[in-house]
This record gives sequence, structure tokens and C-alpha cells, in this order.
Amino acid sequence: MNPPTEPQLPKDEIPESAVRRRMIKSFGWFTLAAAVPVGVYEWITHSVGAQGIKRPLRKVLDANAQIARTYFSDTHLVPTFPVDAAARQARVNGFDGLKSPIPDDWNLHIDRPGSQPLQLTVEDVKALPKHEIVYEFKCIEGWSQVQHWGGARLSDFVEKYKLGTKSGSSPNPDNTDDLFKYVGMETPDKGYYVGIDMESAMHPQTLLAYELNGQPITAPHGAPLRLIIPVKYGVKNLKRIGRIFFTDDRPRDFWAERGYDYYVGL
Repeated sequence: MNPPTEPQLPKDEIPESAVRRRMIKSFGWFTLAAAVPVGVYEWITHSVGAQGIKRPLRKVLDANAQIARTYFSDTHLVPTFPVDAAARQARVNGFDGLKSPIPDDWNLHIDRPGSQPLQLTVEDVKALPKHEIVYEFKCIEGWSQVQHWGGARLSDFVEKYKLGTKSGSSPNPDNTDDLFKYVGMETPDKGYYVGIDMESAMHPQTLLAYELNGQPITAPHGAPLRLIIPVKYGVKNLKRIGRIFFTDDRPRDFWAERGYDYYVGL
């Protein structure tokens, strides 16, 4: 003989206490599930900042940079184009650091650890061998354009004035330990600033540019002197350079402080 079973009540006859227990149980599971992403969010938002970015997010960006740097080489050149492929009207990217007029007494201020700073003019830069590049300038906003720039190689500039080394000597390819790890640049009004790894700064296509389409660059494009660094997105191509310095610590970087990758290499 089968044991008696509990009678199955119709839904509308289920005791209110049982319904309440089910609701409480379901709500408990929902609360637990919701607490996981909320907990992660709280962990991130209350983490200590690193260069303006919450540390867990900064670690992800640093990992991306490390991957990019493992395959970077100064023998890797970005593709170039004939001059007639360049846009006649180069697109402008951003006005941060350019909101005040070009200072009448503009000069290029170079910090040198252990020595007096250098004060140079654009003519000092023009005295170096001129190089031109026609390449695809890429903006982190998603657009790109083939542009024609002219100027002096930053590597030639560093060698000429014996910059970027801890010894105060010209950079020696066989003694990379003597090089500082970063170059910092900022506009005269300090409204825009970037930090660049030394490998990218010394890349043979990196220029201190003073010409666009064969003419002196204009104020919206960074006159009288700007950085053109084809191995980076446009946010690193500082306009109207006012100061350059060298350091082993990451310099401040305008867009890295606002959530972008520090390295931003192509």
C-alpha cells in the first residue's frame, strides 16, 4: 500500500506563508546576484588612483601598453606616400594648449638634469638636417588623413644637444642604460602635456615639425614647432612645444589622466 501523499492544492489555495517564503528566497538570490557586479564596481571606484585612473583600470591599460612595446622596433616604419597623396587642407585635431596667442617671446625650453636649461629658437631646430614625411595621421576619435610634414628628427636634435642621457653625453646605441625612459613635453601655457617612451621618441620618423605641405605651420596646427610622431595616435602629437624634459618616471599625460591608454601606439 502506497504511503499517503500530501494533497496538491490549487495555486489559489497555497498557504500565504509558503508564498512569502518563496518570495523571500527569490529576493535573496536576486540580491546576491546583484551584489557581485555592484561589489566589483565599488572596488574599482574606491581603489587608489594611478595617474588619474582607478588602479584596476590602469592595470589593464598598462598591460595593453606592455604588449604593444614587446613588438615595437625602431626598424618598423609606418607606411609613407607620395607628396601628391597628401591632403591639401590638413584636418585640425584639438585646441587644448592653444587657447592663448603664441607668445611673442616663444622659445623652446629644454631641462637638463645637472646643467643649466637650454633656451632655443625654431631657427636652431631648422639648422639640423630637414626630413619630410607623408603618412596617414590617425586620430583616436576614429578619423585619419594622409598629411605632409617637414622638420628635424627628434633623435638628431637629442644628439646635437646631448640630451636624454644621464651622463650628459650624446646617446650611444650600445649603452641604452644611459638613456632616460621618458620624454615629457608641454605647451607654453601648460594647458596640454604628454609623456612619451624614449623608444618612440627616438624613432627615425619622429619629427620636431615646423612645416606642413611645404609651408610654415599655422597656429591651429601647432606653430611654431610641434611634435609629429607617426607611431602614435594624434593625442601624443603635441602642438606648440614650449618645454621638453627627460625622466625615468612617467611624465604627466593629458589624455592618460582622462582615461586613455598612456602608450597609445599604432
